[in-house]
Amino acid sequence: MVKFSFIASIICLLLSPNILLAQKKNESYQLHINRATSPVIVDGAIDEPAWQAAEVASDFWMVLPMDTSRARVRTDVRMTYDDHNVYLSAICYHGDVPGPYMVESLRRDWAFLKNDNFIFFMDTFDDQTNGFTFGTNAAGAQWDGLLYEGGKANLSWDNKWTSVVRNYPDRYVIELAIPFKTIRYKKGISRWGINFSRQDLKTTEKSSWTPIQRQFPTASLALTGVLVWDQPPPQPGPNISIIPYALSGITRDYQNGVPTKSRFDAGLDAKVAVTSSLNLDLTVNPDFSQVDVDQQVTNLDRYELFFPEKRQFFLENGDQFTNFGYATIRPFFSRRIGLGGVPIRFGARLSGKLNKDWRLGIMDMQTGSVDETGLPAQNFAVVALQRRVSARSNIGMIFVNKESLSYTPNPDKPLYSRYNRNLGLEYNLASSNNIWTGKALYVKSFRPDQPGNDAVYAANLQYFTRRWLISGQVESIGKNYTAEAGYVPRIGYERGMATLGYTFLPTASGVLNHGPTLTSTYFFDPAWKQSDNESMLSYAITFRSRSVFTAWVATDYVRLLQPFDPTNTGRETLATGTEHNWTAWGTDFDSKPQSVFTYGFSSRYGGYYANGTRLNLTADLGYRFQPYVSLAASASYNDIRLPQPWGATTFWLVGPRFDFTFTNKLYLTTFVQYNEQQKNMNVNARVQWRYKPASDFFLVYTDNYLPNSAQIGQDVPGFFSVKNRALVLKWTYWWNL
Repeated sequence: MVKFSFIASIICLLLSPNILLAQKKNESYQLHINRATSPVIVDGAIDEPAWQAAEVASDFWMVLPMDTSRARVRTDVRMTYDDHNVYLSAICYHGDVPGPYMVESLRRDWAFLKNDNFIFFMDTFDDQTNGFTFGTNAAGAQWDGLLYEGGKANLSWDNKWTSVVRNYPDRYVIELAIPFKTIRYKKGISRWGINFSRQDLKTTEKSSWTPIQRQFPTASLALTGVLVWDQPPPQPGPNISIIPYALSGITRDYQNGVPTKSRFDAGLDAKVAVTSSLNLDLTVNPDFSQVDVDQQVTNLDRYELFFPEKRQFFLENGDQFTNFGYATIRPFFSRRIGLGGVPIRFGARLSGKLNKDWRLGIMDMQTGSVDETGLPAQNFAVVALQRRVSARSNIGMIFVNKESLSYTPNPDKPLYSRYNRNLGLEYNLASSNNIWTGKALYVKSFRPDQPGNDAVYAANLQYFTRRWLISGQVESIGKNYTAEAGYVPRIGYERGMATLGYTFLPTASGVLNHGPTLTSTYFFDPAWKQSDNESMLSYAITFRSRSVFTAWVATDYVRLLQPFDPTNTGRETLATGTEHNWTAWGTDFDSKPQSVFTYGFSSRYGGYYANGTRLNLTADLGYRFQPYVSLAASASYNDIRLPQPWGATTFWLVGPRFDFTFTNKLYLTTFVQYNEQQKNMNVNARVQWRYKPASDFFLVYTDNYLPNSAQIGQDVPGFFSVKNRALVLKWTYWWNL
């Protein structure tokens, strides 16, 4: 009963009236947008009469290095619109520090910290929860994404819009046009949340049109100003997009002796705007080969690792499905669909806003059978409904159904469940001043045998100000809870976690801020016997140059609930019930981003399982030849010393990456990953030509090699043998009807 009373106490705090104050903080910051008085040509010149007549947003506030004064680097922003597009121009003046602008390359969706840039955030429902972000770096590379949970950005989203950047001796000028068909907004609404953000690396200044405390991102929708329309934005009219693709490729599997095979596939995606705020996505025989290769990691964890969704079909309003729950308690995770080469036959998704308070998501996906493993055809159906309460909080519901169709078990093949279902409710708190956040969650699973003890209870509450970070979280997951279409790597535990942090803010030194953070996490098995705990004390220093140094020390206790190989290489395992204690320490450092050469390193040394030791060293290097070439390399080294039968185990993970951006529409990316733990080296080279907005041509070459072996296929002398190889050619076209 302890867990229920504790969760009930947090729910009472979440519903406290003092937390749910609804006044928008930056209501007084208003920019009026009027219909263009002349045609606008997106060329970076901004000399049309429409721009001369537009109201100007200027006199930005500094966010970093200090958040108590106006920005020193000037930025002027104007907005206007016509029947088809909303337009924005920004004049970004240089500061008083000489030198060229700083950018990584001309590649889309660049890293914010490593680029001089201008980006802006639109809350098109004025609900301070969901929205869109667009912008460019100083060289003209585009940035676009979906905003969710009040200010987090998903940059995997991609859509149609145009932009041009012109550079002058004292400034760079951005001009862009976003079609009304690209974004979603409420019919008849005449107020949008809006904010503009500027980063100038030479002066290390980040600024915002509205005042924002420096612990918050400038994307925080709770802190936007107001875009006031002279009349409600025009309706985009029929809004149907057809996105066909065609793919051809050849593959060869040397490892299994499969000769060269060719393939040809074609499919179709469609986007239909049911209303200006509700969208229907359709897909037939989809292919997701344009998705970037997942970055490999050294895995010494006892549980499954998480890799985020990048497939376009699942992204718009995807937070309502995938972000229900917590990072390790997700009743639905879209990457389960089509996992491991399972074919997706067709799918449909209706998602968006019903009105300012109600949000709906319905998805249905059909996969095909796989004869080799006996996997039957399966259907994935999800329904999510969300109701806004107070200023920025909401109550959500989700129902997930994974069902095997016409399934007859085969005794010679793996056994699959007939169905697995999840029903969940959650309350999400987000205060109007962005200081309080929290969640209360209940999820129950259903399956044919229905054994009981199959529910999840969880809650958390966080208080985050300029100086203080205080949070607590509790979780209870039944030992029979299952989420086959979700991501829940660990079940059958009770968990409590607390974090306390304090930040010092010196006013006259080379340090921007510094301070300690203490985090402690305890796990208990269903009998309330402790199974794990970790307590970590860290101290972080952020310098005015934006470089960051962190040192930490941690103590760990683990009582294994199942056998575990501490090297994760398929060797002998430690026995269930064995207990392990250790202490470790480490450091992290990231260099200042305003340099053509950037670097970072981390270290970890201390105890490990079975009274062993573990040393881990990592390094990241980057160099850029602005704005066309970006070179990066990462390396991780592990040295694990254990008693016999393991002894000494060492392995490397090395991943150089080469980005050549000939223009902001033509890229060549080569990514090499050598993973000694997995005994694999991967080479992925990809040419992408964006010949029209959101329309692409891809040429992708992939090789996988087996290190230190000369027994498979063709050899790379002395080091590697080919496991498999593929060459793929793909064409996509975005066609608006």
